[in-house]
Amino acid sequence: MAEIVVRLGGQAGDGIASIGESIARSFSRMGLHVFGVNAYQSVIRGGHVWFGARASDARVYSQGDGTDVLVALDRQTFDVHSPGIRPGGTVVYDAEKFSIADNEVPVGVQALNVPALKIARKYTSASVLQNAPGLGAAAYLAGIPLEVLHKQLSDSFGRKAGDVANWNLGASRDGYEFASQHASVSEAAPKARGPAKLLMTGNQAIALGAAAAGCKFLAQYPMTPASSVMHWMAAHSRDVGVVVKQAEDELAAINMAIGASFGGVRSMTATSGGGFALMVEALGMAGMTETPVVVVEAQRSGPSTGLPTKTEQGDLNMMLGAGQGEFPRAILAPSNPAEAYRLTIRAFELAEAWQVPVLVASDFHLSESLMTVDRDEIDLNVTIPSLETVQPDGHDYKRYQLTTTGVSPRALPGQPGLQFVAGSDEHDEKGHLISDIHSGLPVFITMRQEMMDKRMRKLHGLVSAADPPILEGPSASELTFVAWGSTVGAVRDAMRLLAAQGRATNLLWFPTVYPLDGDRVRAMIEKATRTLLVEANYSGQFGRLLRAEAGVHLSERFLKYDGEPFSPHAIVARALEVIRHGG
Repeated sequence: MAEIVVRLGGQAGDGIASIGESIARSFSRMGLHVFGVNAYQSVIRGGHVWFGARASDARVYSQGDGTDVLVALDRQTFDVHSPGIRPGGTVVYDAEKFSIADNEVPVGVQALNVPALKIARKYTSASVLQNAPGLGAAAYLAGIPLEVLHKQLSDSFGRKAGDVANWNLGASRDGYEFASQHASVSEAAPKARGPAKLLMTGNQAIALGAAAAGCKFLAQYPMTPASSVMHWMAAHSRDVGVVVKQAEDELAAINMAIGASFGGVRSMTATSGGGFALMVEALGMAGMTETPVVVVEAQRSGPSTGLPTKTEQGDLNMMLGAGQGEFPRAILAPSNPAEAYRLTIRAFELAEAWQVPVLVASDFHLSESLMTVDRDEIDLNVTIPSLETVQPDGHDYKRYQLTTTGVSPRALPGQPGLQFVAGSDEHDEKGHLISDIHSGLPVFITMRQEMMDKRMRKLHGLVSAADPPILEGPSASELTFVAWGSTVGAVRDAMRLLAAQGRATNLLWFPTVYPLDGDRVRAMIEKATRTLLVEANYSGQFGRLLRAEAGVHLSERFLKYDGEPFSPHAIVARALEVIRHGG
C-alpha cells in the first residue's frame, strides 16, 4: 500500500482550506483514494489551522499517521507538526517569513526554502497570494502533475476566472518549478490509477442522500458543523427540487420540518448538539402525533458551546432520551460519506414506513472531512414509493388505530371524509384528546396504556427493518473492536496495521445505534476472544447502551474526548496492550 500525506498549516484567513482541498481534489482526479481532514478555529482570522490530505492506491479510512510533506506558512505550523514528519519527508517554508535552524529539522527530513512571498509579489500583494507557491511546491513533491493541479484550480475558480485565477495559476506554477529544481518527488507518492473518483464530505453526502430519498423541504438554522448541509441544499435546490428555509432558530426549524411532513412532504432538519437540545420538545410532538421527520445531529465537543470546531460522540445519551416521556425513534450512525449517503436514504424510508422521527448521528469529523467514494457506492436510482394513505371511510376513520405493528393508517390534511385531530396530548384512536377531562377515568386509563403500547410496538419493527450490526474481518481473531460512527474509519486503518504485524483482529460496528436486537448483539459479542470499545466521549455512552440492551459489559475501552479524531497508531497501541495483558 503506497500512500502519501500532505499537511498544510497557517493562520485562519491564510486560505489553508482552499489549498488543502486543491491537493485532495487533485489526488482524487488521479484516481487515488483520499481522506482530507480540515482543522480550523471558530474565528474568521487568527489562530492555528491546518489541512491534511492523505492519498493512497488502496482505500484509506482516516487521516492516518504522520506527514510526508509539510507546508508551513508560519512558525507555529512547523513547531506543532514537524515532529510528525516521516523520514524522507520535506518541510516547505519561506525563510523571509521565519527561519529554521538545521538542528531543528527532524532526522531524515529535508527543509525546502521556497521564496513564496517573492513569487507572490510578482503578481499582486504577497499576503493575498502567499499560499499559492507553497501549493505548487507541495503538488510537485506529492507527485501531482502540474496540469492536473491547474485543471483543478481552474475548475474551482469557475466564473471568477480573471486576474485572481491567473495569479494563482502563475504563482503555483512558479512554486512547482522551484521545487522541481531543488528537490525530488517523494518516494512515498503513489502513482495515478486512472479514472477520477468522487470526493465529498459527510455533510455533502447527507444532503445528496436526502435529495435522492425524495426530501422536498429542509428547514435549518446554521450551526457548525451541520451548516454545510444547508449550504449544499441551497446551492442545488433548483436542480433537486428542494425548498430550503433558513429558520430564525432551531425550534422553528424542526417545527417547520414536522409541519411539512404532516402535510405529506418528506422533510428534514440538521443541527449540532446545542441546537438539538432546543429541538427535543418538538421531537416529542412528532413522536406523539406519529409524524415522520429526519433530524441530522452533527455532534461536536460539549457541553454548552464547548469546542465548536472539534469532534466528539458525546450526544448519544441526549439522542436516546430526547423529549419527555417515551416514544419510538431510530438512530443511524454512518461511518463515512458513502455510508452517510446510504443511511440518510434509509432514514427517510424508516421514518415514513414507521411514522417516527429518525436521527442521523454524525459528528464534526465525518461532517467536515473529505473522502473519496467509488461511483458504484452512490446509487442515484432510488425508488421513492408513493405515500400510502387510506381511502375515505366516513366518520369511522381512526388515524391512531390500534394495530399489531403499531403503524396506523395515515391520512393527509384536506382529504375528504378523513378528518382527525392531531394534538400533542394523549388521545384515543381518532385523535380526540383524553388529557383534559377524561384522564384518570378507567376507560381512558386503559386507552392511555394501549396507545403507549401501540407506539412502542414500532420498536420491534424498526429492529427488523434497520441495518443490523456488522462483523468485519476474520471470524477467528485475537481482539474484536466495537465502534460506531466516524471512529470506525480509524479502527479499520488500525486493523490493517495490526494485520501487518501478524495480529488478527475484527470489528463489530453499528450502522443502527438504536434500536438494537439485544439477543443478537449479545451472541455476537460472546463469540469474541476479547473486546475493545472505541468511542469519542468520556463515559463510553455506547458501551452503556450495549450493557442496558444486550446485558454485556465491555470493560476494555479506548475513550477519547480531547476534540481530536482517533489516529490509527494510537488504536494499535491500545489494542496491543489489551491483547498482551489478556484484557
